[in-house]
Amino acid sequence: MTDTIDQLARLGHAPHAQAARQQRAKAITATQACEDLLLAPALPGGLALAERLSVAQAVAAASGVATLADHYGARLAGLPAPLADARWQAITHFTQLLATQPAAADRAALLALPQAGLATPDVVLLAQLIGFVAYQARLVAGVAALAALGPAGTAATAVAPTTPDAPFVHPANLPPPGEPLRLAGYTSETLDWKAWLPVVDPATASAEQNAVLDASHPKARTSDFYLVLAHQPRVLAERSEAFNAIMYAPGGLPRAEREVATTVVSRINGCVYCASVHAQRFEQLAKRNDVIAQIFADPDSAGTNARERALAQASAALTRAPGAFGPQHIAPLRAAGLSNLEILDTVHAAALFAWANRLMLNLGEAVYP
Repeated sequence: MTDTIDQLARLGHAPHAQAARQQRAKAITATQACEDLLLAPALPGGLALAERLSVAQAVAAASGVATLADHYGARLAGLPAPLADARWQAITHFTQLLATQPAAADRAALLALPQAGLATPDVVLLAQLIGFVAYQARLVAGVAALAALGPAGTAATAVAPTTPDAPFVHPANLPPPGEPLRLAGYTSETLDWKAWLPVVDPATASAEQNAVLDASHPKARTSDFYLVLAHQPRVLAERSEAFNAIMYAPGGLPRAEREVATTVVSRINGCVYCASVHAQRFEQLAKRNDVIAQIFADPDSAGTNARERALAQASAALTRAPGAFGPQHIAPLRAAGLSNLEILDTVHAAALFAWANRLMLNLGEAVYP
């Protein structure tokens, strides 16, 4: 199947990358479905297509991924420019802030949108769109880097073998896995999350909203996160498909290592809530917390072995500067023994949390017990 990622990453000349992607067909379908929905000409609501495409182009440009910015720019051709009024200024300010400094898109920045006239469902749609394009930009960059690296075993992609690491000894100063780890303002303990916007009341929700809440999570009806996203039930449903296709895909990168990538991204983006959730999941899967302590302290040097270090560094590079991401960031993953599918899973997980973090950081805040 050919989709936006295939086209922009030029996978027609990279069968090794194309083959890896085809093993993640659900992620391909879900990602394209998100784009098609978020930028559908007839999508109901108060954000016109030209406004949504302008936002998408701005996020792609801010991410440094010119091919994606051009993709949305081409779709904008011939459409009327958004009216340059206070409402549009609030939208563009929020877009730029969330695209480039997600931790700075605070409550004041969010609430400026309804004050400028946006209805709550339109604010949620805007947040989802910005998050999605941040994810999509990193996916384009990561897949293109894998394509440019070439297939394993070629002279052009040969890398020096790594020296095996000595067995890692769990530091005596760390709490046992399962007990709260607190370091550098981050924690592995269970946090709550409070929305800054009015949430959907399940008692008065529409049939579509109730259906997506039931399908999303066992605790969705009592979770502010799901209840605020339920203002856009179709978008929530498609996002959930993409999330599940990436984080729970069988085979490929082990689940615990996907959590390494997501925790690194969350630490860099400043998302305390996401870092806590995925630190916990790593501990549950790996039965240790050593690398989590390292990520909390310094994600750029984190890793108890060459494989974890390569995962952390590639995830960090993709998070910070997708426009500069290239095969040089992928090569250490291959040198550490990752297959093309495992490399793709790393890219998927890291890119996905550009989206997840932006939702958590801009629609509400973590609440400590």
